[in-house]
Amino acid sequence: MNTFEKNFLYKLINKNQNKIYNNKEYPLIDNPFDANDLMSAISVLLKGKITMAQITKNFEKKFAKYVGSNYALMVNSGSSANLLAFFALINPKNKYKLQKNDECLIPSLCWSTSLWPIIQAGLKPKFVDVDVETLNINLEDLKKKINKKTKALLAVHILGNSSNMQQLSNICEKNKIILVEDTCESLGSKFKNKSLGTFGRFGTYSFYPSHQITSGEGGMIVCNKKEDYEILHSLRAHGWDRGLNNKNNKSFNFVNSGFNLRPLDLTAAIGLSQLKKLEKFKSQRISNRNRIINSLKKSKKWKNQFIFIEPIKNLKPSWFGLPILIDKKFIKIKKNFLNKLNKEKIETRPIISGNFLNQPCIKLYNLKTKNEKFLGSQEIEDRGFFVGLPTKKISNEKLNFLIKNLLKIDDFI
Repeated sequence: MNTFEKNFLYKLINKNQNKIYNNKEYPLIDNPFDANDLMSAISVLLKGKITMAQITKNFEKKFAKYVGSNYALMVNSGSSANLLAFFALINPKNKYKLQKNDECLIPSLCWSTSLWPIIQAGLKPKFVDVDVETLNINLEDLKKKINKKTKALLAVHILGNSSNMQQLSNICEKNKIILVEDTCESLGSKFKNKSLGTFGRFGTYSFYPSHQITSGEGGMIVCNKKEDYEILHSLRAHGWDRGLNNKNNKSFNFVNSGFNLRPLDLTAAIGLSQLKKLEKFKSQRISNRNRIINSLKKSKKWKNQFIFIEPIKNLKPSWFGLPILIDKKFIKIKKNFLNKLNKEKIETRPIISGNFLNQPCIKLYNLKTKNEKFLGSQEIEDRGFFVGLPTKKISNEKLNFLIKNLLKIDDFI
């Protein structure tokens, strides 16, 4: 593109981007893209080659440097990143591969594609309760669930928060448990200045629109061992070794099993553009979070109707959303209250999917142990919901609109 064409496209994009958002609605996420993001995508489109190539490699390199890992591999979603992690753990090329029916611990507050790759890889999931104050895995319950069959643990970092990663890592090391970190909701969070997702064997991330950065769709998996990276690389695309500097000069040399989980250079270009702004996004989300909480607490109608999740000690959070727990006296009216908020165009959603043991698919796959209760995740399901944290400053009018409607919870008693 020449200068005239670029200027024309920037003006066209900005004309659409600069429209005023309705201050009488509060979505989970406003438009997350700016002109530079969209121009990055347009540039790829105009070249006529949108499939995975050099831009994807550049994004992987920059991403690995940002989080502090040796290797990063982009895929088409965070769910696919989880899938690759567990199929790498059972792969024949893995010197100490996991065996069928080895147990993998997983928090009862999780997403569906945190769980299913464990099952799809032939491993046996075992649920662990979570801590209501952090939303993350309960370390005391974790210790109780470990036995001789326990070989892996999937830690799910919730909405930017985490468990005490030093203690969690020590538990895994002591018991020779492989740690995989589902960091799809927590890109940019750091525990003792170390990025979440880099404590374990594998770390996974998602670039869905509402997450810390977005490429529309897309995900990333990171690791530190070359042999792990090479397994992931082959599994991502058909099982071939293309791109691994193989000594065979064959273009179609299949060295492993595989999927087709490749991203596009188109999405990688957007992701690379967004990565440059991640620190700015983090700061703005923290600011928006603080403004919402402070405005609620300063209101004359504030009566401790809500409890807010605070980051654990030594964690610098990168918030995804604003998780809220209602006071216990409001549990019976929670459904009606949230229905009212959504009717008023204040978009809410459960904290992940609530207690996953309540999902219909659990019964279908016979995954629930009789008489086992998960009090933490059940309380989060009963009391919890979250609203979005935009990457742009919330206008005063929109903020007041949100606060006013949240405090209407008293009207339902």
